[in-house]
Amino acid sequence: MADSLFRHKPFITDRRIRFALVGCGRISANHLQAIARHADRAELVAVCDVDPARADAAAAQSGAAAFYSLDELLARSDADAVILATPSGLHPAQAIRCARDGRHVVTEKPMATRWEDGKEMVRVCDAAGVFLFVVKQNRRNPTLQLVKRAIEKKRFGRIYMVNVNVFWSRPQSYYDSAAWRGTWEFDGGAFMNQASHYVDLLDWLIGPVESLQAYTATLARDIQVEDSGVVSIRWRTGALGSMNVTMLTYPKNLEGSITILGEKGTVRLGGVAVNRFDHWEFAEADADDALVNDASYETTSVYGHGHPLYYDNVIKSLRGEADPETDGREGLRSLEILIATYLSARDGRRVALPLEY
Repeated sequence: MADSLFRHKPFITDRRIRFALVGCGRISANHLQAIARHADRAELVAVCDVDPARADAAAAQSGAAAFYSLDELLARSDADAVILATPSGLHPAQAIRCARDGRHVVTEKPMATRWEDGKEMVRVCDAAGVFLFVVKQNRRNPTLQLVKRAIEKKRFGRIYMVNVNVFWSRPQSYYDSAAWRGTWEFDGGAFMNQASHYVDLLDWLIGPVESLQAYTATLARDIQVEDSGVVSIRWRTGALGSMNVTMLTYPKNLEGSITILGEKGTVRLGGVAVNRFDHWEFAEADADDALVNDASYETTSVYGHGHPLYYDNVIKSLRGEADPETDGREGLRSLEILIATYLSARDGRRVALPLEY
């Protein structure tokens, strides 16, 4: 049974978990499909969007009630947990509003665009006794699960160097599709938005970052934020690495990859979204080696297929059968790296972590 560090609302064990989805845009379909996969333990009771047409369409698809404002949803819905698939800059205020209303919160990445906002989300959810989950579905991809296990088994020996590439394409029409896209307040740039899951890998796979130095640029898109950037990283283990991100790849998404070079192992996980092993070699054999070919899969989606497995953990956590794998504090780890990246690029300096003690 889950053992929380804070006093939380009672676990839900005698019925299905009731979810509400706020934000019926680009990523909402993944959430709708994932909850439907767990119909024996979960149900979607409400959907909400400020665009009535989108809310109505999601309601028609899911059978849930449609609402057109968060306040209306909270007043008239009996949802146990509210999923925030809204613009990133709205997550903090919406999460805090839901928590103070006694609802658990599931927020899409990034949890916030400002460091102080992220910390306040955790504080308020703790005080309200509700869980705060941050969506990190890529961690559940079978390819990344194999890499994670190889690291935990110390198959690499000492890790020397790590490189992450996110070479995707977002045309101007993508940013023009909504007024919040490409803004500092609501969206963030290529690192904060599109590459957020890859930033998460820097800490989740390799460990705490000691310091970083970044450059960002807006080379082609008419937006406030960066469309490209590079960051050099030193981990506390002494490992060195880099991350290269651009939304200007011609003519379409090319690569989402991570390469890990170690004392006794080398792995390159590539494809458009870390979905295919390009190289897997270790000094010593392991049973996981036989799983590499089956773990790779073909996809044109950058979202991966991890949402159903992610929701399995959320549901188990709310039932008291597991601990959250990516709670608010876990979300802060990647947010801290993101904020450090932007501080470094803005000020032209190396930034050491943690940001505060």
